[in-house]
Amino acid sequence: MEKETKKQAKTTTKKSACASKTATKTPAKRTCKKTVKSEKKHVLFVASEAWPFAGTGGLGEVIGSLPRALNEREKIEARVILPLYDSVATEYREKMTFITSITVPVAWRNQYCGLFELVHDGVTFYFVDNEFYFKRSGLYGYGDDGERFAFLSRAVLELLPSLNWKVDVLHCHDWHTALVPIYYKLYYQYNEGLGGIKTVFTIHNIEYQGQFSSDVIEDLFGISKREYMSIEYHGCINLMKGAIDYADSVSTVSNSYAGEIMDSEYAHGLEGVLIKNSYKLKGILNGIDIKVYDPSTNPALFANFDKTTVDTLKKENKMGLQKMLNLPVNGDVPMIAMITRLVNHKGLDIVRSAFNDIIKNDVQFVVLGTGDPDHENFFRHMQNVYGDKVRSIIAFNKDMAQKIYASADIFLMPSKSEPCGLSQMMALRYGTIPVVRACGGLKDSIFDCGNGDEGNGFVFSDYNKDALLNAVNRAVGLCRDYRDKWADLRQRAMDSDYSWNSSAQKYELYYEEIIN
Repeated sequence: MEKETKKQAKTTTKKSACASKTATKTPAKRTCKKTVKSEKKHVLFVASEAWPFAGTGGLGEVIGSLPRALNEREKIEARVILPLYDSVATEYREKMTFITSITVPVAWRNQYCGLFELVHDGVTFYFVDNEFYFKRSGLYGYGDDGERFAFLSRAVLELLPSLNWKVDVLHCHDWHTALVPIYYKLYYQYNEGLGGIKTVFTIHNIEYQGQFSSDVIEDLFGISKREYMSIEYHGCINLMKGAIDYADSVSTVSNSYAGEIMDSEYAHGLEGVLIKNSYKLKGILNGIDIKVYDPSTNPALFANFDKTTVDTLKKENKMGLQKMLNLPVNGDVPMIAMITRLVNHKGLDIVRSAFNDIIKNDVQFVVLGTGDPDHENFFRHMQNVYGDKVRSIIAFNKDMAQKIYASADIFLMPSKSEPCGLSQMMALRYGTIPVVRACGGLKDSIFDCGNGDEGNGFVFSDYNKDALLNAVNRAVGLCRDYRDKWADLRQRAMDSDYSWNSSAQKYELYYEEIIN
């Protein structure tokens, strides 16, 4: 990472316009209340994104829904703190309350930090404001991302006394917040009022670890060189490695992935660190928001349906999508869909190898996503080659995604690695049958249907073209030739419960174990 000039970095950002235009201008008045002993434990989620305010994928979905599921139960009160990005909609900004502003140290810099509060769907969200770091067109991918999220991590810890809410657990997510448990143990655990907080670090995707040159430890992160070895790995700073070592507990988003990341095939170099810390590693499968992903009420659908009407109205959705995408309208042709980031670990190489053979079947294929230009161009080319069978929508479009989930018969998700995966759970909710590779959360949520009499999908193990093609052909054959069995399989798919109910209960027990 290139260092900023001191002139640039020392410039303390002016107070955000958000503080003066879209929220109350003075700190919220805190009224003293008689202290009542509560049995609820307080968990503060620290994350780089959360729906509906800002999100790029599964992490935002989880942070936008898990805290609400916890709050609907009795033992946990969960709140969330995240950056106030430029993408946060005006409708939310106008409802925010300005709590306070402080100065946050980022190594030798001192930066303005505002704190805003908003209660949304029963969850209190805190927003960390600094336009220098967060008033940008995107969430990630900038040359100073290390400094931006170092600021966020220090800001969270500096702001804890301003919350008027005693935190029992700081639950941090992915490398962007990996510095929170590190900073807490180094600088904050003995501060008045901040003692006894437990830290949890969740790995959503171990591929992205927050790696930086060793020579920026003091200048960028404000950590003494004598602490270098505690965050060093393979000759560079590795923030995820540091968080794994410093956090009181480490979790990941499926039980199978918790085992896989101790294997060199999946760990991206961190297997040794995780084996050393295996005593504090826990896997809990993610869930989905079943209110948001409900085919009976979702306004994006061409026709709403439930288990009792899926046989007729799902076909109506398919025909509506075919008209929209200018595909031949045929409610009986099997439709295969992919909704994915177009990157290698999603299995795109074996999909590309098998694609011509897949299309030889009497099927339609719809793909939605963005990613590596090479993969994007491949699917554009396939649409040109198979104009009456293939549609490639190179975009990130949640409304279109809902239409595709509701319309397709088969959902293809042949990932090389998949920490949890939410798309296969959403597909089940809409009666769209997943074809997945047995890894991570896919292995924990999709179970092979055999000849169609059991399970909720089609599963293959070997990561190659032939295994993928065999699974797809099984799915297409059952869909086309055995309609009664397909209807029964679809009912079992829609009966699959991957709401947050079960996972929230497991998180309750997990937090209790950590605190006690």
